[in-house]
Amino acid sequence: MIVEDEAGIREMTHMFLSEVGYQVVAATSGEEALKKLETVNPHLILLDIQMEGMDGFSVCRQIRESLTVPIIFLTVRREITDKVKCFEYGGDDYVTKPFEFEELHARIKANIRRYYTYPKEERDILKYDDIEIHLHNYKCFLDGEFVELSTKEMALLVFLAKHPNRVWSQEQLYDQIWQEEAVGNIETIKVHINYLRRKIEKNPSKPKYIKTVRGFGYVFTGS
Repeated sequence: MIVEDEAGIREMTHMFLSEVGYQVVAATSGEEALKKLETVNPHLILLDIQMEGMDGFSVCRQIRESLTVPIIFLTVRREITDKVKCFEYGGDDYVTKPFEFEELHARIKANIRRYYTYPKEERDILKYDDIEIHLHNYKCFLDGEFVELSTKEMALLVFLAKHPNRVWSQEQLYDQIWQEEAVGNIETIKVHINYLRRKIEKNPSKPKYIKTVRGFGYVFTGS
């Protein structure tokens, strides 16, 4: 299902997804989507945030009262606080407009695979040894104890933990978390990594989870 009040985006997305093999139900508003969900049971929902009437966050909250289905927010918002809201309100992922259809398709496939391959408790929690990252409420626990992280620290941790054993440069991480080019801001990543290590690593000088790959960047590891 795609819930989007902008006709051009809705129709082009509908056409693309139909061409790659999906059966698509479209709604032009949050109210229409909730009405249609009384009779259809989609495998995934693409949900615009900024719509007339009910916004996407309100729609998502109502959907979560009765349905467990992957929800990908469509948003023009690039601030990290807005992206965090996507998870806090029950979303599973987000795509920033304007988006490439290939990226959207990849995210759809990944979310469907995760939702329908793993039990719900495994989908909602990233667990690596003594660290747990709860995606449904954006919280981190170390040995069962809550770890207080800033918004950007949490966003950085979630991103790295979702891509274990992959090396990311500082420029790539800055682009992913801050959604802008890292011109003159490259040290920001180093600072946030150091803060993060102090909070989640038992020995920050010899990190277990977030390791430096000299000359390349950082990698999240865990068994």
